[in-house]
Amino acid sequence: MASKNVLTFTDEGFDREVLNSELPVLVDFWAEWCGPCRMMAPTVDAIADAYVGRLKVGKLNVDENGATAMRYNIRGIPTLLLFKGGRVVDQRVGAIGRAEVERMIAPHLAAVAS
Repeated sequence: MASKNVLTFTDEGFDREVLNSELPVLVDFWAEWCGPCRMMAPTVDAIADAYVGRLKVGKLNVDENGATAMRYNIRGIPTLLLFKGGRVVDQRVGAIGRAEVERMIAPHLAAVAS
């Protein structure tokens, strides 16, 4: 079951939702037919749930939104791109575990007041 905290990004809304976001944004470029992409889904869901309010997390289907995939030169999926301030600040290609995703995003998150 997909997390309610995982957004769906499209070509039409990408600039508004991702590039203009106040929060860092993790975008999972994926396709329905991609086995490793399906393997990543629970990790993406868990990250979205764990970082609510600190990180925006969403998926972009490359088959349905080819313009954005081409814009960012996505050649293999799954690809995770981390955006901050409208720029790509980190990326990973291929299925990775939650710990690796957390290492990717940690330097870009605002500290939480305790």
